Amino acid sequence: MNFKQLSVIALSLTLCVQGQAFAKKKKTAKPEGFKFTSVANVPTTEVRNQESTGTCWAFATTSFLETELIRLGAGNIDLSEMFTVRHAYSQKALRYFRLHGKGNYSEGGQAHDVLNVVKEFGFVPETAYSGNEYQGEFHIHKEMVKSTKAMLDQIVKNPNRTITPVWKKSVNGVIDTYMGAAPEKFESNGQAISPVDYMNQTGFNPNDYIELTSYSHHPYYKEFNLEIPDNWSHDLYYNLPIDELMEVMDNALTNGYSVCWDGDVSEKGFSHRNGVAILPVANTKDMSNSDMEKWTAMSAKEKKASLYTFDKPGSEKEVDQALRQTTFENYQTTDDHLMHLTGIVKDQNGTRYYKTKNSWAKTSNKMGGYLNMSESYVRLKTVAIMVHKDAIPAELKAKLGL
Repeated sequence: MNFKQLSVIALSLTLCVQGQAFAKKKKTAKPEGFKFTSVANVPTTEVRNQESTGTCWAFATTSFLETELIRLGAGNIDLSEMFTVRHAYSQKALRYFRLHGKGNYSEGGQAHDVLNVVKEFGFVPETAYSGNEYQGEFHIHKEMVKSTKAMLDQIVKNPNRTITPVWKKSVNGVIDTYMGAAPEKFESNGQAISPVDYMNQTGFNPNDYIELTSYSHHPYYKEFNLEIPDNWSHDLYYNLPIDELMEVMDNALTNGYSVCWDGDVSEKGFSHRNGVAILPVANTKDMSNSDMEKWTAMSAKEKKASLYTFDKPGSEKEVDQALRQTTFENYQTTDDHLMHLTGIVKDQNGTRYYKTKNSWAKTSNKMGGYLNMSESYVRLKTVAIMVHKDAIPAELKAKLGL
């Protein structure tokens, strides 16, 4: 090897080392991320998976019931969501028929749908009823719902000019073909028992639970029929100012009660994959005076990054009653999804979040199927909640006449 060749090799090595050093310099710093510490935590059951169904209402509320059974000392019981769903479809079909097809017959629902079924039919463990007769690997209801809705739409047109008395048997027969008939009795501890008796043995009382909301188009401290499509049964909700609704949630979670949550998950700040739901400031008009002062002192790069990021906690919108009402009226807040609040956490900046159990499977994100929703997000995007009556502070119970 001659001197010229050695020189070329030496130069190449030098450039390679310089290139590596440059690459190291250009490598971006790892994002700070969200760092959470626990404030309150309510013992609950495993995260379940609603699979390819619109039955989040059943999964969230069933998780809520399971958590109540733990609190009541009945143990960790895996209840059948589909037992409730099966009965609810029959109730929806009857309501849809009685409204001459003008109501809502779909997969969606509300927390009270579970309680309404439980009051009449009780509940059963998952081992007693799977709700899947179509040999699928997962729950999927689209074909069943579309076909039974088509039947109902033809029935209410009354083509025979006289409604036949067998229409209910016909519709329910189709649902049973897909899901199986809900059991009137099942075996528990070696004995046959009805779902109602089984429920009573656990000590669960479905009359101990109420739903609350917060909208200014109805009087506060009164009940009203919340005008959302999935409230197909026209159940009533107690109305509280938003500050007091938040007080109920905080009081519940810090005293061993969980909260069934119904709200909007369509915001860009909702990221199940990242395990957070935030309401980041989108522009300077949304900033408080203190946040505006901090923002003014930032560099141009920092300003741009601070307006929307999942890399670390940032400034969030301030939410009042007026903003809640505006987003409800213009459909920016709708009842997209039900989930289950099981705790409170804080990030590294001291911002409070609500620990939220989702029904999209444990493997759906790095937080085992949970996410943390910021206080601002919950203040704006909560449509309604369900809680045990005793989870409500005494002064608010008095205002509501409970």
